[in-house]
Amino acid sequence: YGDHRDLHYPLRRQRQMCIRDSNNTINKEEVEKFSKIAEEWWNPNGKFKPLHKFNPIRIEYIKNNIIKDFSISSNHKPLKGISILDIGCGGGLLSEPLARLGADVVGIDASKKNIDIAKHHLKKSNLNIEYHDKSPENFNYEKKFDVILNMEIVEHVEDIPKFINQSTKFLKNNGLMFIATLNQTLKSYVFAIIGAEYILRWLPIGTHDWNKFVKPDKLENICNKNSLVLKSIDGVKFNPLLNKWKLSNDKSVNYITKFKKS
Repeated sequence: YGDHRDLHYPLRRQRQMCIRDSNNTINKEEVEKFSKIAEEWWNPNGKFKPLHKFNPIRIEYIKNNIIKDFSISSNHKPLKGISILDIGCGGGLLSEPLARLGADVVGIDASKKNIDIAKHHLKKSNLNIEYHDKSPENFNYEKKFDVILNMEIVEHVEDIPKFINQSTKFLKNNGLMFIATLNQTLKSYVFAIIGAEYILRWLPIGTHDWNKFVKPDKLENICNKNSLVLKSIDGVKFNPLLNKWKLSNDKSVNYITKFKKS
């Protein structure tokens, strides 16, 4: 990727059609892409380094909002008794910290290799988490959850409306769904693709497809059709001086939302 012509790679990539299955939300190209680097999930300096840096703000946001909405008296395990379904759990970077906070966590992912890595790491952590290599539409589970996480996943699925629809069926009434994704703006193309992938090399080239980024109003409209009411939306911004992510009023690149099922 040595010259400026590679800046057109994301546009070329959109024309490389892979086999689609209209009966599910899985984008096989995306699953294969993340399966290839699955061994890197728990390496804080590897290909998922940006996600490791992103993780503290995600955990804090989820924890604080659950405590607030479920009127929990905070203690050393404030999420005890809260059931969480982590969709697109990858290697378990969110599942494990939330389980340590006391939550009953189930993680699912369309990549078997990701789930194998998550299960392997679980042996070291001595936590009680269920992992399944499934996507929402082929996950058969009778139990419904207090909380569903769709974090950094909707921009990688084949059919967002169907994905949200299939995810919502596992959520209890008055339950919470957290969705974190990328806005579809010129700024997000410059920062999240050209900057993060081509210039800074924070992410492998081809990690994101700008056409799959989701504007907040579009996401809200999809969720409303599935009885999900937007309760909060916050931008998430990287502070290079502090070398960490923080919540922001700027939603033009990364943003995180909380929906409640009515």
